[in-house]
Amino acid sequence: MLLPGIRHLTERQYQLFFLFHTAIARHKPEGFSRLIDDDVAEAAGAVASTLETSARGVIYEHKAQSLTAQRLASELTALLVEIKSQGATIHDGEAAIVLRAIEDGAKETRRVPGVTEGDTAYLALMSRLLHVRKATAPSEPSAPQSSLILP
Repeated sequence: MLLPGIRHLTERQYQLFFLFHTAIARHKPEGFSRLIDDDVAEAAGAVASTLETSARGVIYEHKAQSLTAQRLASELTALLVEIKSQGATIHDGEAAIVLRAIEDGAKETRRVPGVTEGDTAYLALMSRLLHVRKATAPSEPSAPQSSLILP
C-alpha cells in the first residue's frame, strides 16, 4: 500500500519520511480530539505548501483547516527547524517532496480495498511499520502498594 507513494524518494528523503513519521507518531492531540488520517494529510500539505512557496521566494505560511492539523503542522515545522539548526542541509523542496508523499499516503490509504481501520488506516499502517505500540511507556518498578489510606 505504501510503496507506490514513496518509490520515487531518494535515500535521504526516506530518512526524512521516517523522521517526520516519528514526530507524527509522538504527536498527542490536546483535549478530547484524536489524530486521524485527514489531520495528517492537512498538516503535511500545509507545511509542504509553505515550503514550496518559500522555495519560490515568497514568505507565506499556509494553515491547515483543523486545529489538530495546525498543531501537528507546527510540530513538523519545528522538527525541520531543529534538524537544520543541528547542521543538516535540507532544502525546502526536498522536505516538500517528502511531505507531499505523506499527504498522498494519508489520503489514499483508506481507499485501498480491504483496509478496515477507517479514518486512521494510514496511521495504523505507519504504526505497524515503525513498531509503535498503543500502550503507555514501560512501567517503572514501583514500591509495593500500601493498604494505608492517607488524606
